[in-house]
Amino acid sequence: IALASQVIDRAVGRFGARAIILHSAMNDRERYDNWHRCASGDPVIVVGPRSALFAPLPDVGLIVLDEEQEAAYKQDSVPRYHARSVAMRLAEIHSSTLILGSATPDVESYYGSLAPEWLRVELTERVGQRTVDASGHVTGAPIALPDVRVVDMRAELRDGNRSLFSRHLIDILDNRLASNEQVILFLNRRGASTMVQCRTCGQVVSCPMCDIPMVYHRDGNRLTCHRCGHRNRPPRACAECGSVEIGYYGAGTQRVEAEVKALLPGARVQRWDRDVLRGNVTHDTLLKRIERHEVDIIVGTQMVAKGLDLPDVTAVGVINADTFLHLPDFRSSERTFQMLTQVAGRAGRRASGSEVVIQSYSPEHYTIQHAAKHDFLGFYHEEIAFRRQHGYPPFKRLARLVYRHTSDVEAQVAADELCSQIEDAIERSPLGAGIDILGPAPAFAARIRGRYGWQILLRGDNGPALLANMTVPFGWVIDIDPVSLL
Repeated sequence: IALASQVIDRAVGRFGARAIILHSAMNDRERYDNWHRCASGDPVIVVGPRSALFAPLPDVGLIVLDEEQEAAYKQDSVPRYHARSVAMRLAEIHSSTLILGSATPDVESYYGSLAPEWLRVELTERVGQRTVDASGHVTGAPIALPDVRVVDMRAELRDGNRSLFSRHLIDILDNRLASNEQVILFLNRRGASTMVQCRTCGQVVSCPMCDIPMVYHRDGNRLTCHRCGHRNRPPRACAECGSVEIGYYGAGTQRVEAEVKALLPGARVQRWDRDVLRGNVTHDTLLKRIERHEVDIIVGTQMVAKGLDLPDVTAVGVINADTFLHLPDFRSSERTFQMLTQVAGRAGRRASGSEVVIQSYSPEHYTIQHAAKHDFLGFYHEEIAFRRQHGYPPFKRLARLVYRHTSDVEAQVAADELCSQIEDAIERSPLGAGIDILGPAPAFAARIRGRYGWQILLRGDNGPALLANMTVPFGWVIDIDPVSLL
């Protein structure tokens, strides 16, 4: 929905009333009217997120799934469908054309596009200002992709720079502001400090329901759990030892905003994350402010990283490229590459000469190196080799089963019992060939809202079929082809 506003504006500008909008943020009357217009049979264009695929169009000729790599296309509640799979089936039913668009294709989608029944169209350079003379000759050069520099923040620290910003990024901020150009500073963490800790005994303030560190937000002077939403006031003294030596560590977008304002007091800074979207402040109002150049520096999370076309943005600074990189999910490298490439793509969309700075404590990692070179194919070849070696999609299908209980022991017992059932089914059934069981093990989010989680992962093409022939006890969440293991 956030990314749809620019697409909606352009669709309405080009097709007028024939462009129909469908998404869950509309009021019931608007959705009702648009739903019936779709069913009327008039030739229309429906614009919206994944739910727009279910518009009752009697004759679908074209389906465009933009940013097809997005994990948000997977519904995270029942029936847990993936919009890409639905779009493929819908295209089959209507014998229509399906276009999957992305600057950073999903590794599984790209692997599938190598099959002969797919047509792969590659745009290897940006479109520039082109002119056509009377003879039909096209002149003009494409806009160059931004220059990307990777900064080793370990070296910055060794040289005495303890700021969130490398010296090179500070130079870019000064130069771009002097030229009246806009800059994006990207950090995919909200809040001001990601950990509050007693300096005397080391106790970390954690959510009582989820056992993860609470994040300090300057807005409202509160601690918030980003998993369940639980809130507290910051402690005046440590609950464990009574010390008043309380430290605030880590960085989120609020801290970036505060530090850039202190560094450049004359700059107009706009933070764009979930915390600022309240009342009359919407994605659209923030976008319009930026388009009117009422903002010099945009500090944001992944909301500003993808899909937006901001003509005056000529530089991007990635504050910390490592936030996804080392998570225990086989897609963590892919998510990092996509995020870095997408946010770099916000710079210089109207003219050459743009710059991107990627700050990292793991600058030698192949993901960051390929992102710095805008090299999807180089990244793909390394990533697909890893997937093939370890039997991850697209080479084998996954099925994830998660069980939660207020007792950690009860959750573990349930996981052990189901794992035994699955092992028996694998031995007895011809579908069991080639299926591996990973786990049971505690879920990455081990406790959510007071409920402990244990998970089992099935790896093998017949895993979904095997589960379909079993009676899985009540309370288990089954996710076929999960997009995340976290």
